[in-house]
Amino acid sequence: MTDRQRILWRVIEVRRGEGWAVFWSFLYFFFLLGSYYILRPVRDEMGVTTGVDRMQWLFTGTFIAMLVVVPFFGWITSRYRRRQFLPAVYGFFIINILLFYLLFESEIEIKPVAALFFVWLSVFNLFVVSVFWSFMADLFRNEQAKRLFGFIATGGTAGAITGPAMTALLVQQLGTGRMLLLSAVLLGMTLICIRRLIAWQERITAAGEISGSCMMEREQPLGGGVLNGFFLVLRSPYLLGICALIVLYASLSTFLYLQQAQIVRDAFDDSATRTAVFASMDFAVNVLTLVIQAFFTGRLVKWLGLAMTLALIPILL
Repeated sequence: MTDRQRILWRVIEVRRGEGWAVFWSFLYFFFLLGSYYILRPVRDEMGVTTGVDRMQWLFTGTFIAMLVVVPFFGWITSRYRRRQFLPAVYGFFIINILLFYLLFESEIEIKPVAALFFVWLSVFNLFVVSVFWSFMADLFRNEQAKRLFGFIATGGTAGAITGPAMTALLVQQLGTGRMLLLSAVLLGMTLICIRRLIAWQERITAAGEISGSCMMEREQPLGGGVLNGFFLVLRSPYLLGICALIVLYASLSTFLYLQQAQIVRDAFDDSATRTAVFASMDFAVNVLTLVIQAFFTGRLVKWLGLAMTLALIPILL
């Protein structure tokens, strides 16, 4: 290990035996959000293609899809071990992306496909990110999570910057369909990361760093019923407050999103150009988010407290 690597490891607080797990987790989240953010500008363009005046129905369709998918996701996690359903989930979505590529490249009417893709990507985002953090929680102990999750999360931030940058640079040359292929490749790379992380977990268990009983406990399905999480939220004023915050934030964000879509539609006639514009917006937002998180968020929370810092969001909007 070079001196620079040692310094980096000390800054991140990586301890002996954790290096490869942190490396593969970082790459996992990088490829995952890189794949998603390649697709997100395409999703935004599909919303414009469907019609800005019809986008409220796309959000309604997304809501209905979530009502169906969330209990199904709960059912899967309660009955199958993570190492079983992780590759299956990502493999399923890779096949979905390839099917959408074939549909976009065919002569089929584009508007129904565009509407379906818009709704599908919201479901995709829910599944793949939730599964990632579930796997991370199983992989690392609480003490490790406090030290390492911040750095692992920066892998996702890097992917969230790289993905839209690639779309903005390449979509006008390659076309929308081929961007889906690039996204599928990045998502496929997560399967390699998952395999490496499972191998690491098995290795440290065999070495006695994690007891066999602890390993078996982590590998067990979560258990419980499909609606257990729903009733847990209803019994907790704290969780209900978080839900209310999310609902209000989503309502305001949706209004701004519709205005953005209308402005881009009126300003640009070409589909690939609109996709590049949406990608450039995502790139700028994610870079700005990184700067704010790195230099301002911690100080604001320290000076104002968490409640006042959260209140700044609607005030600024």
